[in-house]
Amino acid sequence: MALGFRALPLTFLAHALAIAGAVMVLVWVLYYRGGMAWEAANKNLIFNALEHFKRDCRRMPAVFHDSWHFSYKSLPLKKEVKKVVHLVLHAIAIILGCVGIAAAFKNHNESNIANLYSLHSWLGITIISLYGIQWIYGFLVFFYPKGSPTLRSECLPWHVLFGIFVYILAVGNAALGFLEKLTFLESSGIAKYGPEALLVNFTAVVTVLYGAFVILSVLGQAPIEDDDSYSAI
Repeated sequence: MALGFRALPLTFLAHALAIAGAVMVLVWVLYYRGGMAWEAANKNLIFNALEHFKRDCRRMPAVFHDSWHFSYKSLPLKKEVKKVVHLVLHAIAIILGCVGIAAAFKNHNESNIANLYSLHSWLGITIISLYGIQWIYGFLVFFYPKGSPTLRSECLPWHVLFGIFVYILAVGNAALGFLEKLTFLESSGIAKYGPEALLVNFTAVVTVLYGAFVILSVLGQAPIEDDDSYSAI
């Protein structure tokens, strides 16, 4: 499924965007939103922790899509080593995603806010569920107990396509979350063209660009050493 360009340069761009996005979120929650905490009288700080965990899941190169792809399409490692790296990084991403969802419920419950009332929340639950199913499916078919070569060969394209689909949903839902939060903030009085609003919008743009470069790197050519790529979300 590789296109006629090398994946390595694109992974560097994706990592740069990931770092930029993570820094922008930290500036937002620490400077404009007063910080973050798991336990606090100000329940908005719990929500800020939610934002931090959710954006980490989508941006930090050590735990999400860009990292596994960097290991599969850029590093000259053996196939079995890449599989282990792939599984571990995605397991960490699932854990962080679950922590983010727990923070959302905690913030809503302690603030007397209804749960699961928005499209963003519906998609969030759906995406983390699909992500977990994808991980279990990949573990059973490609890692242990592992299917036959024929089964793995037939399943791999669908595994890749489904993974890309879930990833695109995740990036889109992240952008939707920025829009939803900014709408709430603007209705509470922040300036529509103020520095905080501009920061949030630009962070959403960086998120979309990050997702685009990750997808392009997925479709790029792996090193010659990668003779049996197991690329999947």
